[in-house]
Amino acid sequence: MAGPQVQLVVTCLVDAMTPQVGRATVSALERSGCRVSFPEGQTCCGQPAMNTGHTEQAREMAAHMLDVLDATTGPVVVPSGSCAEMMIHHYPRLFEGTEREDQARRVAARVRELTQFLVDDVGTHIRASSDGARIVYHYSCHGLRGLGLDRTADRLLYGVERLPLDGDRECCGFGGLFSIEMPPVSAAIMDAKLDRIEASEAEMLVGGDVSCLLHLQGGLRRRGSPVAVKHIAELLGDGE
Repeated sequence: MAGPQVQLVVTCLVDAMTPQVGRATVSALERSGCRVSFPEGQTCCGQPAMNTGHTEQAREMAAHMLDVLDATTGPVVVPSGSCAEMMIHHYPRLFEGTEREDQARRVAARVRELTQFLVDDVGTHIRASSDGARIVYHYSCHGLRGLGLDRTADRLLYGVERLPLDGDRECCGFGGLFSIEMPPVSAAIMDAKLDRIEASEAEMLVGGDVSCLLHLQGGLRRRGSPVAVKHIAELLGDGE
């Protein structure tokens, strides 16, 4: 029996900077029995514009995405709690009281973050593999607080040698444009997180948002740390 048809929204950072995460996402979905489509014309979800107060520009980008996605069927899967939270919660708010309100709510109801979809929607049999590396997991703010995505990641990581990480539910300091507008504060938050990662003696840092992971990876590399950094999709692409 054929599995569900899903629409992959790959996100800007995956598309531009970490294409391996996109490939791993497709692999994890296909290994879970899904048929994956990539809607042509998808662009930024509009979150950066919204977060800097450019509401009209954010609304324009969101409207474009709504038109692209509303022309498709099936769940819309996003390997990012941040972008998924934008589409699920903020699209309906951006268009509340407008002619697009029903469309925004219709599309938002179809959006799922990757781990959420794999665990709650399809009950995937696949589990993560770290090739023997000891890992720690960072829960990103939007996914954790906006979508409650601790349980789904924990479920998928079952069986991997996972070490405790003090402050694993605290912000990494990225915060989108916050890291550009307030770099000293952002760096101080990041350094506290990196101290804890290194103290854990983990060999790999795993998370569910490329934005946070790129931020932390940059800090680790500047320290000369050997800790590898991976999106959870990369552990799911060929794990059993």
